[in-house]
Amino acid sequence: MKIVIVGDGKVGFTLTQQLSKEGHNVVVIDSSNQALENSVNVLDVIGIHGNGASYAVQMEADVPHCDLLIAATSTDELNLLCCVLARKLGARHTIARVRNPEYSQQLLFMKEELGLSMYVNPELAAANEAARTLSFPSALKVETFAKGRVDLVEIKLRPGSVLNGLPLHALYSKYRVHILVCAVQRDNRVYIPTGDFILKEGDKINITASPREILFFFRAIGILTEKVRNVMIVGGGKIAYYLARSLTESGMRVKIIEIDKERCQQLCQRLPGVMIIHGDGTDEELLREEGIEATDAFVALTDFDEENIIISMYAGTKQVPKVITKINKLSFLDILGNSGIESVISPKHITSNQIVQYVRAMENSFGSSNVETLHRIVNNQVEALEFRVREKSRIVGVPLKDLQLKKDLLIACIVRNSQPIIPGGSSTIEVGDGVIVVTTNPHFQDLCDILK
Repeated sequence: MKIVIVGDGKVGFTLTQQLSKEGHNVVVIDSSNQALENSVNVLDVIGIHGNGASYAVQMEADVPHCDLLIAATSTDELNLLCCVLARKLGARHTIARVRNPEYSQQLLFMKEELGLSMYVNPELAAANEAARTLSFPSALKVETFAKGRVDLVEIKLRPGSVLNGLPLHALYSKYRVHILVCAVQRDNRVYIPTGDFILKEGDKINITASPREILFFFRAIGILTEKVRNVMIVGGGKIAYYLARSLTESGMRVKIIEIDKERCQQLCQRLPGVMIIHGDGTDEELLREEGIEATDAFVALTDFDEENIIISMYAGTKQVPKVITKINKLSFLDILGNSGIESVISPKHITSNQIVQYVRAMENSFGSSNVETLHRIVNNQVEALEFRVREKSRIVGVPLKDLQLKKDLLIACIVRNSQPIIPGGSSTIEVGDGVIVVTTNPHFQDLCDILK
């Protein structure tokens, strides 16, 4: 596909990197020569210097013949203008990054009236991910499929875990819960496990099941923690606003510490039910005065990865039960090792996943199935995809044990008539099913790609 990306910042570069890796012809437009040079030198893409909302620049990028234009500059209005112009010039699809909370109530109207194929809000998406994790505090991370009917959660097996030494095939007989362990991270290696795989302390495991079954499982293995009732957030940016709004609607008490006085005043007006503290969230004395030791959850959302890492590590030393850290440079995770930072959100990667999911669905619009949901887990080393089976193909009606599947792949769940099914060897895939696949093989576009 021919894709034009306007804006080569954090989100734009991540998109360029991912989409070029998937084999698309990518053209990048940006007003910064330095940013363009970096992308062109590192990635196999074409760079065009200029204003992405300029008719001449879009013509130079051959927008009239592109399949998709993605506007990801730092300005919402510029992104919308880029998309309107692209649609007028003949681009098949357009995606705009829209971040301003003031536009949140009118996005559906704007999408229809401006001809947008999709809009993305990295800060809102990151806030939603953090909120899901806080609603399931026993988990390091929570992803959802099938409109919330299936969860994919990550947990770590702590010292003394009852799962230590247990083979996966014994999970159901011991705990009588319908779950599936679909990925395991151990000593920087990733496994798509079979039933003979034996769990060990220190493993990070990813589980798929209905939310109800996961609760049963957590209770059975003794890791179900109390609900989060009060949350401390450091950093009062857009993510903090969206997250605080969501958490207060869920009945949680929220406190935000923000260093910018003017921003504090804005937050006070927009979030009347939230306590806003003007101060430096990296100040140890201030954190103690504001009760970090008594909080149920701590979320680090400043604009600097290094600050978020340091204050999250400090929260860990104060035995805060749940700590979530915003980190854009995921390479930091390899350096941090056993620092205790485990629940991480990255707005640019969340946004990239949303757009890549849309692109894959576009590519396979005439196939027998299409990608409805895409999550990258285990530090982006594993893809978890939800396919919707639209018509009969060579996998439909065949018992799973008779399918010749690629290596490092697991069919984690089948959703039929809104009911999740943890599949066995005799299970079949039928037309209309939602099928969740977990794999280290990249770039699947159709469910038939799982076959050798």
